Amino acid sequence: MWKLLKIELFKIFRRPRTYIAFGAIALVVLLFQIALKFDGKSYVDLILSNVKNFFEFSDDFKNRLLNGYFVCFAVLNILLIQMPLLVALIAGDSIAGEANMGTLRLSLTKPISRVQYMLVKFLASFIYTVALLICLAILGLFGSMLLFGTNDLVVLRSTGIDQIASHDVFWRYIVAFIYAAMALTTVASLAFLLSVFAENSIGPIIATMSIVIVFTILSEMNIPIYDKTIKPFLFTTHMVAWKGFFYVKASDDGTTINGSIENLPAILKSMAILLIYIFLFVTAAIWAFRKKDILS
Repeated sequence: MWKLLKIELFKIFRRPRTYIAFGAIALVVLLFQIALKFDGKSYVDLILSNVKNFFEFSDDFKNRLLNGYFVCFAVLNILLIQMPLLVALIAGDSIAGEANMGTLRLSLTKPISRVQYMLVKFLASFIYTVALLICLAILGLFGSMLLFGTNDLVVLRSTGIDQIASHDVFWRYIVAFIYAAMALTTVASLAFLLSVFAENSIGPIIATMSIVIVFTILSEMNIPIYDKTIKPFLFTTHMVAWKGFFYVKASDDGTTINGSIENLPAILKSMAILLIYIFLFVTAAIWAFRKKDILS
């Protein structure tokens, strides 16, 4: 199985289109960092404009606000919304691409069961997803730390402002990236499932993104009955829960409590729901593939 996994990874990373995703991430992050390096003050003023009527901010505070941790937080808010498409490009091609090239039947002549074959295919898609996030972490987090330095992280919320001490930030990014990997793997598993039913990778990729877009819109809608019945169980509702690692508790005098997470049970619940979706999508894909007549 390990040998087959290496073959699958070789197939993925030998395709030039695989590196489009890495190039897109690098380009967006670098352009964003360059823009903030030369005109970061304007961006900070824009961010603070929503709360300037309630708080006064000194120039020193604004200068400390624009640091590597803050820049990475902004990058994640921008890119993690777009990355499902990049993940679907590979996961949606995993089975449908083989069928389109006419190599699926040949692949199944190897001494390996269909279940093992599917698990290897999914694991390869998962590794690709993690590789994308590692690329984002290197450029978005470490690159920003190198360019802007580090300081306290200020997180603006509808209820106020959270200021997290610099020594209490880095571990939050680690768990946030782990959570993001889980969220994107959910999208990959959906594209993987749809790939079983297609003879061309275009269909699963477009279908996956259509589902993600529709579910995301539904997740943003605020309708009382709907909020308590359907919305809590949509996987897109829980994909942005990584932000919860940056929402902290405060003491009675308003001082931030180091190492705290405001609503950890909600984050753990979101993680559980995403894991259930991954299990269901992958299990359904394996079941459908075992029943599938391979004609190509």
